[in-house]
Amino acid sequence: MTPGPVGGGPFDPGPVNPVPFALDPDSGDERLARVALTRILEPGDEVGGRWLRKIGAAEVVRRLGTEDERPAGVTQMRWEGLRARAGKARPERDLAVARDAGVRFVCPGEAEWPAQLDDLGDARPIGLWVRGRPSLRIWALRSVAVVGARACTEYGAHMAASLGAGLAERGWVVVSGGAYGVDGAAHRGALGAGGATVAVLACGVDRPYPRGHAELIRRIAEQGLVVGELPPGDHPTPSRFILRNRVIAALTRGSVVVEAAYRSGALVTARCAQELGRFTMGVPGPATSGLSAGVHELLRGDGVLVTDAAEVVELVGGMGELAPERRGPVVPRDLLAPDAARVLAALPGRGSASAREIALGAGTVVDEAVGRLYELRSLGFVERHGDGWQLTRQAIVSVFPEGGAS
Repeated sequence: MTPGPVGGGPFDPGPVNPVPFALDPDSGDERLARVALTRILEPGDEVGGRWLRKIGAAEVVRRLGTEDERPAGVTQMRWEGLRARAGKARPERDLAVARDAGVRFVCPGEAEWPAQLDDLGDARPIGLWVRGRPSLRIWALRSVAVVGARACTEYGAHMAASLGAGLAERGWVVVSGGAYGVDGAAHRGALGAGGATVAVLACGVDRPYPRGHAELIRRIAEQGLVVGELPPGDHPTPSRFILRNRVIAALTRGSVVVEAAYRSGALVTARCAQELGRFTMGVPGPATSGLSAGVHELLRGDGVLVTDAAEVVELVGGMGELAPERRGPVVPRDLLAPDAARVLAALPGRGSASAREIALGAGTVVDEAVGRLYELRSLGFVERHGDGWQLTRQAIVSVFPEGGAS
């Protein structure tokens, strides 16, 4: 049985074995201690994080080998549960298994450690297991999270893949959780564009989850990075999925949510991003879609509406990385001088009108109206029939774009 949280229910760890490895807090062997603690402490354990900050990882592990040096802030029951876990920790073996799988362990303070994870405070990861060749720190500097519903619609999958590809083409790293639905679509979009992507897993990085994404995660490891807090072979749990989201939020410059119901875990990522001062964005969906209800609620708050990669980059990128100006198509009448446009607007939608009637409608004199009418005729907007003027057939669509003349 897994030890419960502080103040949890009854727990009997059985016989508690001593810590099966020795660490000297003064030897500088903090790294091996942190490897061990990834098997002992759950991700995001803030009580454990305070211990690490105050006394160091090696000292925490040393105390776990004793019965009477329990740190403040933890019950005896909780301490015995942690000691039971510590009795089974084999950090040297975990490092060997990781090496065989092409996985490395990165600690806070090391060259590859992304400093922005320190914003999590005592909930900061003990360390990260990393699979893949690139530098996690360098890639994280220019990264965006794309997260959302597992049971997404075709629209959600399309938008996630489009965002993933568009961000990758602009030189941004796409970070997601490797799950079904939006996560997988975002990863595939980035991979398809030949770009960079990072999967943050809630299990050991040598153990692809979900199993249906084994091939996708293998491709990510070859072309990008697979990252996790759990040691080799460890399994996911519901709480680990939720806690994993804080790493996604902290690692990136901003988070984009594509389809999320009110109780979606993707909204946990968004809320964490907001708390950390990161950009939080959402892709709108149909107002009647329950899968977009959480996104819409996010957008009613502090979230920013985005519809493509250019708008995401405009928000999270540097100065000058602006999205193109959005406007409808330019039609021929948009190019007319104001006086000519007023005369054109004065012509009736059906039938003809005299120059005098047109001048009256345009608020000008007859001679000016006649001059503009001949200009409009040369441009194909109007034609003359006896003493009257009328719109040409092709001009009607341009003058009355909402469905024709009445």
